[in-house]
Amino acid sequence: PSEEMITLMWSFVVSIYSIGGLLGSSSAGYLSVRFGRKKAMLFANIPALLSATLMGLSRLCGSFEMIITGRLFSGVCGGKLVFLPMVLNSLALNIHLMYAGECAPRKLRGLIAITASTAIAVGKFVGFALGLREVLGVDALWPILMAANALPALVQLLTLPFFPDSPRYLLIDKKDKEGCIKAVKQLWGDGDHMAEIDDMMAEQEAIGGEKAKSVCDLFRDKAVRWQLITLFLVSSCMQLIGVNVV
Repeated sequence: PSEEMITLMWSFVVSIYSIGGLLGSSSAGYLSVRFGRKKAMLFANIPALLSATLMGLSRLCGSFEMIITGRLFSGVCGGKLVFLPMVLNSLALNIHLMYAGECAPRKLRGLIAITASTAIAVGKFVGFALGLREVLGVDALWPILMAANALPALVQLLTLPFFPDSPRYLLIDKKDKEGCIKAVKQLWGDGDHMAEIDDMMAEQEAIGGEKAKSVCDLFRDKAVRWQLITLFLVSSCMQLIGVNVV
């Protein structure tokens, strides 16, 4: 192909990840309520393994289209692949933050939530390290590098079924108080956790039958207008200060 066509194909390979991230982020809220946090995270492994398969076999099949498609699926689930570079709040990252925050006791909730940012930083570093020419960044080994996102997906697929679903999801969305108490005991151990369960029940009564807000509702809600603007500005500036290059 011509040099212009190669540039176009390369641009698709790089940018299609962002389109997948947009699709994953948009569906995270629906899937987390419809199927629960735990099942939604398990579902996110499907595009992760599919992307690894497509990209890992792309050279063998001689198909750059497989790399583009694999990058699209990788973007959909990209939030979970903490061992590889990622910059998007995709499907699994959104659900992971909900699941981790709702499963953590109140005194550890902030610490648990920030582990996602730490994992992203470590994932970027490991991704750059694996991409060095002395490791996997050579002509013969790059398909292995592209398929490396299968590793965290397989780890989660094998271990997550042994964990309970989010106590908050069980109580507020499923109205399953007994299941919530059982999950709390499994996560936090035996003890008196009724104070936190009562807080969740108070939240359930407060929201009543209120439906989850859509993205449009979020933009129209004046109660969170300044928080939204603040987060938007911070997120935008992070893409402009060169932190990704560093």
